[in-house]
Amino acid sequence: MRRRIHPVAATSGVVVAGFGALYLAGLLLTGDEIPEDTSVRGVDIGGLSQSEARRKLDERLGTSATGPLTVKIGDRTDTVDPRSAGLAFDAGATADRAVRGGSDPITVIGGLFGAGGGAVEPVLRLGEDKTRTALEKLAEKHERKVRDGAISFVAGEPKPVLPRNGQTLNVDASVGVLHSAYLAAEPTPANLPIREKAPRIGAAETERAMYEFARPAMSGPVTLTTGGKRITITPAVLGEHLKMRPDAAGRLVPKLDGKALTEDPAVAAPLAAATGEAVEAELRLDGNRVEAVTAGEPGREVTADSVTDAVLPLLTKDGAAARTGEVATRLTQPKVTRENLDELGLKEKMSSFTVDFEPAEYRTKNIGRAVELINGSVVMPDETWSFNRTVGERTKENGFVDGTIILNDQYAKAAGGGVSAVATTVFNAVFFAGVKPVEYGAHSFYIERYPEGREATVAWGSLDLRFTNDSGNAIYILAESTDSSVTITFLGTKKYDKVEAVQGPRTNVKEPGTRPGKSEECQPQTPLEGFDVTVERVFHSGGEEVKREPFHTRYTPRDKVTCD
Repeated sequence: MRRRIHPVAATSGVVVAGFGALYLAGLLLTGDEIPEDTSVRGVDIGGLSQSEARRKLDERLGTSATGPLTVKIGDRTDTVDPRSAGLAFDAGATADRAVRGGSDPITVIGGLFGAGGGAVEPVLRLGEDKTRTALEKLAEKHERKVRDGAISFVAGEPKPVLPRNGQTLNVDASVGVLHSAYLAAEPTPANLPIREKAPRIGAAETERAMYEFARPAMSGPVTLTTGGKRITITPAVLGEHLKMRPDAAGRLVPKLDGKALTEDPAVAAPLAAATGEAVEAELRLDGNRVEAVTAGEPGREVTADSVTDAVLPLLTKDGAAARTGEVATRLTQPKVTRENLDELGLKEKMSSFTVDFEPAEYRTKNIGRAVELINGSVVMPDETWSFNRTVGERTKENGFVDGTIILNDQYAKAAGGGVSAVATTVFNAVFFAGVKPVEYGAHSFYIERYPEGREATVAWGSLDLRFTNDSGNAIYILAESTDSSVTITFLGTKKYDKVEAVQGPRTNVKEPGTRPGKSEECQPQTPLEGFDVTVERVFHSGGEEVKREPFHTRYTPRDKVTCD
């Protein structure tokens, strides 16, 4: 039986068949051709094949897509390299999108009657990991630490430090912003989001502190009185040791370093003259018994706290009279007095050593000055004594003159030459007293007037002679010198019955060379072999040897130096 086809159905079939025929015809006619009036970011690629469109997009957009991308980070401007940030324009995929976008039935059929493809968005490759890395570098570069308002004192003048907000790039939030900026049709700077941190001390508090304290503090000197004497401290000296720091409430308050101010030479010298240190009892030997020549005298000292307490209230006053105040002192007692010798264990000679030297004016002067500074030193139990700290730097201001020293394995001239004779004498007093050497060093080459392996030199800032008093009692150092000798004696209580030195043979002997002097101040030098030597310190107690300590020394050859 024949089916009857409904007229409407028949009509729909004709329409579908006609639409399909038009679509097929459009595809056959256009192929991979991009529809007319198709553009990408203003670049017309209509009517081009896919490969032609790719080349044109590469030429026209490729360069701009790889150019630096401007970004703003707060009030700063910088650029980002798109390639380094994982941002890239894909010309091939964009051309493919234009072709595929023109393959839908409406576009294909419309193309038969002249309809265009329109604007096509470019295809971009966005590498988020690379973007984040690039942004982290920007964050590090442009991070700005928050700066609190503050006040500094320079050459007696208060200087305000203006507060500043801290600024940190928000990397997480900036990833999408950078991607959007790269995708934008018009190149505009990308405003990257930041995090800001406000200072704790703002401009208002800084100005208040300047007005209420800093300017008055530097308005003139302050004067301290003690013992009927006046010590004037200038604003420049005050400013060296004065700071303003925030308190718990966020207010700038003054902080005076009383210790540093008290030790400042401009203050320390007049304070010492106005007060006076305690004077130790002067000791001597009567046979082998220690006796006091003088009783010792108390002194008065100014503490760091007393200086701080005296100075701070004066700084906001106006006028010379109002900026004058008394500084409190405290009584200090000498360590050694006639009455406490037995208590301190200062009862006998522990050791004594003498070094002879050829008379020379510079030696007599320098050795005598070092002896003057060392004599009367008191080293309490477990304290460490330092040659450099006791004698000080060997300068003309400290009473020393130029003399011969060893520099770079050669004789030279410098202030303090000859002081090593004192260092060697002290070292041997330490050695035979049986107490503990902490730091010492021999001369680079051997000097004949000193015992092999039992000598020491010192150099300011690089080599000290130090020992720790592990005897259990106090040690008092007697130092004396003549034009040709220096003697150091340790007074205290012997820890061992006897300490002796046992010297080994010279080993690893090396012959010296010959070299000319290199300057007008050349010091001629006789040759002497270099060698190693070991000296043992042998301790005896109760008539028996109780232990030995080796001291190893390496001497370099002393070259012959001619000064022709």
